Amino acid sequence: MSDPSAAPGPAAQHKAAQHRADTSVPHSARIWNYWLGGKDNYPVDEQAGDAYTAVFPGIVTIARSSRAFLRRTVTHLVAEAGVRQFLDVGTGLPTAENTHEVAQRIAPEARIVYVDNDPMVLTHARALLYSTPEGATAYVDGDVLDPDAVLAAAAETLDFERPVALILSNILGHIPDDDRARAVVARLVDALPSGGYLSVNDGSRGTDPEFERAQDAYNESGAAPYVLRTVDRITSFFDGLELVEPGVVPVPLWRPEAGAPTPEPIGEHGGLARKP
Repeated sequence: MSDPSAAPGPAAQHKAAQHRADTSVPHSARIWNYWLGGKDNYPVDEQAGDAYTAVFPGIVTIARSSRAFLRRTVTHLVAEAGVRQFLDVGTGLPTAENTHEVAQRIAPEARIVYVDNDPMVLTHARALLYSTPEGATAYVDGDVLDPDAVLAAAAETLDFERPVALILSNILGHIPDDDRARAVVARLVDALPSGGYLSVNDGSRGTDPEFERAQDAYNESGAAPYVLRTVDRITSFFDGLELVEPGVVPVPLWRPEAGAPTPEPIGEHGGLARKP
């Protein structure tokens, strides 16, 4: 076992992560970080992000609404449903209001496992995200397409005999085949005990044609595709579960905070459901 006192500190780890990053080409996680107002991105990412927003300025609203949806669902799960364990698959680069920050602010004993298969994301996460002393935060190098491996690694931190909330935020669009995406979700949900929850939010079709055109053009550019699904197909991920009101809706409409401006529908739908 290595000596913790000899390990590089957070600043050194973060610097090392930046040094290893390829800054010559844009990276989707860094672009998303840029749209969220984060600082873990480079000029090439800003240029790519600005090029997308020039075609569809609403992508920034979608990115930030997605993050706000995460905050509200995690808050509900901790404060109202009593959940203390979270499995966040496809976490992306750290920015404001990460899952463990929201959960442990209410319940310091909460335990969170982040999963991603991008080495840059994992290095940044390990350098920048910390648990409270009472809780735990772990980072797993895993691929959502290998759910058994993800679950085995998560079980080192989470107790699957007690309720666990599974978070799949803007990741299922990276699995173009509907049958495969549903099979992945079904396997992950099957591992949850009764009283566990599934939270899903993803880009959607049927609300914003301008967004759909922009995303279709991006997919045709040769970049790794991200598919927009109809609301019915997103809703199908919750088959067999008990949807929490108001069901699957545009994410700004999912339990908006009191006093907030009246939210507008966008091309991003999400929902939360309980496993009976």
